[in-house]
Amino acid sequence: MAPEMLNSTTLNRAGSGLAKAGSLPSRAYVTFLAGNGDYVKGVVGLAKGLRKVNTIYPLVVAVLPDVPPEHRRMLVDQGCIVRPIEPVYPPENQTQFAMAYYVINYSKLRIWEFVEYSKMIYLDGDIQVYDNIDHLFDLPDGYFYAVMDCFCEKTWSHTPQYKIGYCQQCPDKIQWPKKLGPKPPLYFNAGMFVYEPSLPTYHDLLRTVKLTPPTSFAEQDFLNMFFKDIYKPIPNVYNLVLAMLWRHPENVKLEEVKVVHYCAAGSKPWRYTGEEENMDREDIKMLVNKWWDIYDDATLDYNPAIADVAPVAEPQLTAALTEAGVVHFIAAPSAA
Repeated sequence: MAPEMLNSTTLNRAGSGLAKAGSLPSRAYVTFLAGNGDYVKGVVGLAKGLRKVNTIYPLVVAVLPDVPPEHRRMLVDQGCIVRPIEPVYPPENQTQFAMAYYVINYSKLRIWEFVEYSKMIYLDGDIQVYDNIDHLFDLPDGYFYAVMDCFCEKTWSHTPQYKIGYCQQCPDKIQWPKKLGPKPPLYFNAGMFVYEPSLPTYHDLLRTVKLTPPTSFAEQDFLNMFFKDIYKPIPNVYNLVLAMLWRHPENVKLEEVKVVHYCAAGSKPWRYTGEEENMDREDIKMLVNKWWDIYDDATLDYNPAIADVAPVAEPQLTAALTEAGVVHFIAAPSAA
């Protein structure tokens, strides 16, 4: 049976109000930045996007030592909290990652050390938020929440899922063969997730990663292994991987999408040319233009004079829970 994903839009009830930042629980969004390249534009865009949707929580940016001072200043000027971290590397071996730069992504594990926050929502720098998702902070504690990934891209060609055409996005289309043993556990995309910082978890992550041979999808595979027993899927409106538009269009209602992940080849808005495969689609062009509308909007730049007050949205979420391989939903509390 295919996972039953409810319409998240119908589950949101908008509210309004004002809250002083000092009265809020210790929560924050967090992203990750490495190097001196153009990814800083993605993080600036994310900061402005979160401001546009009136989040009441800050954006923390975990930065590696190679992020130059001028890029750190850009982030501070956009109201971000810049948090320096040290790199984390996997054990050395001959594993070929799906992408060469994935090796540095293990440094994301450092964000579990940010224990001044009780709960955080991680977002990759190539993500944009188009609707308020603060209500995700009110999901029940003790679980790891993220959106299920898709196995249909060629980068998965090394897996049995890809080879037989099985995908958890459409599990009724091709059944998992009994001869291959138990069906794989649900697998999430690590570009966005809801988690609870914890020093014991942080130390366990670093200790375990040093003993775990790297695999093709680097820290994403590792996190899926580490959190498999407490992972709870949430609807794909909270992390729309662009390949879903052509791989599983039946599962996408673009007008309901809250978070877009520009991770398909050629889709980074600040590098977009439209020349790569699938990049000349009208929906892709629309989403790229939508990102630029936020990035270029000077009214969304950080203004410290009004930063201590923000409107509060009170939407309700129906959270995805898994029992015996079937995705169900339960109502979660509305935002505080």
